[in-house]
Amino acid sequence: MQKKSVIAVLVIACALMLAGVPVFAQAAPTQSAPPHSVTDSDIEMLRADLRAQRKQITAQNMTLTADEATKFWPIFDQYRQEAIKINDDRWALIKEYAATYNTMTDAQAQAYITRSNSIDEQLMALRMKYVPLVEKVISPRKTALWFQIDRRIDLLINLQLSSAIPMVNTSQPSN
Repeated sequence: MQKKSVIAVLVIACALMLAGVPVFAQAAPTQSAPPHSVTDSDIEMLRADLRAQRKQITAQNMTLTADEATKFWPIFDQYRQEAIKINDDRWALIKEYAATYNTMTDAQAQAYITRSNSIDEQLMALRMKYVPLVEKVISPRKTALWFQIDRRIDLLINLQLSSAIPMVNTSQPSN
């Protein structure tokens, strides 16, 4: 299982690095090359790829019987569908932040903190909503494994996003 986990981490990290680095540059480009702008369709393709990879990683790391798989995967798919709305909010917040991180007002900073925490809370609440549903079709230990896999994937995505998104510029006077 360790080999599968290492491969899974590398797949996600590589996908995110390829997509995330040009999205949010810390400083303005100094070379004459035209800047790469990421469109909403680029982000949507990346998100679709991440969803497919998440399911693949989950499948590779869980040993489900045929009966368990028949019952688990529809619940997993329903869970991920519900997560899309919350992640839509996350992407919208990231886009807003990218447009304002350098000139953010105090009010925008407070709103950013509140919305960011709300999104994290919604994702955890969703995951906890599905734990008892998953436990009805697979054992509590396998449910814990699913929970760990799903949480680790989110942590990896958040780590990659955090490394690609610049910090708030505090050198500007507060508004």
